[in-house]
Amino acid sequence: MTTASPHAHGVHFGRTDVQNVGMGVGVVLMLVGILGFIPGITTQYSELRFFGPDSRALFLSVFQVSMLLNIMQLAIGAAGWAMSRTAMGARKFLLGSGVLYIVLSLYGFIVGMNSPANFLSLNLADDWTFLVLGVAMTITGGLLSRHLAEDANTR
Repeated sequence: MTTASPHAHGVHFGRTDVQNVGMGVGVVLMLVGILGFIPGITTQYSELRFFGPDSRALFLSVFQVSMLLNIMQLAIGAAGWAMSRTAMGARKFLLGSGVLYIVLSLYGFIVGMNSPANFLSLNLADDWTFLVLGVAMTITGGLLSRHLAEDANTR
């Protein structure tokens, strides 16, 4: 933890920029996971299944969800919130989860919406959102923490 003054060298409220972004992403993902279980926010709620392409519930009437997908979002968000207590943890969260979301989006594109292999109940909106989110997390994690990687390499 740094004791630098606010706004000095990317430090705000005693946390680095990468920590703030990591915590923010973690909180948003936890919120999405919770909201995915709330009728009204998730339409066709009676069609919510634990996993698989038969789950026809739609988060915000756009994103196909299942209980497993909501739980995954909650778990990844909680991990991000917890890991972002340190700058290196936030970096690892953003890079690792970013790659995970990219892989999940590519998997969704490949298997398709109606395939039995679509165990998370992803639709095209999910696939594109996961791809954009994954790329953004990976780039942000890398750019905001490049000084951490440089410091680790000089030791």
